[in-house]
Amino acid sequence: MLAAEDLLPLKPRWFQVLPMTDEDRHGCAITQEVLDRTGGKVRLWPATLYGTLKRLIDADLIEDSSGPLPAEGDMRRYNYRLTWLGRRVLAAECQRLEDLVRVIQTQPGLTNREAQS
Repeated sequence: MLAAEDLLPLKPRWFQVLPMTDEDRHGCAITQEVLDRTGGKVRLWPATLYGTLKRLIDADLIEDSSGPLPAEGDMRRYNYRLTWLGRRVLAAECQRLEDLVRVIQTQPGLTNREAQS
């Protein structure tokens, strides 16, 4: 069984989608939530979104909460949610990023305040 750290660092799209599956959501809701939470900076087009969802399912980070996925079917009809492993991976990635930010903030000349002046 994979440890959460084995999947780090997360791909940027994975990191955008995983938090949106903390509760059952369908693809359109995930797309809209990512768009809203990023202030319109990240738009997941259908092919990108559903490819990402498929890879997250394959990695056991999310699951279809509507029932078993058909071999070939329209993934837009399903709701998705985090698995236990997905929650652990997301928490580990958040901690990794917090640690990285903390290190950067301790470097002279790299803080946001100093860069703006």
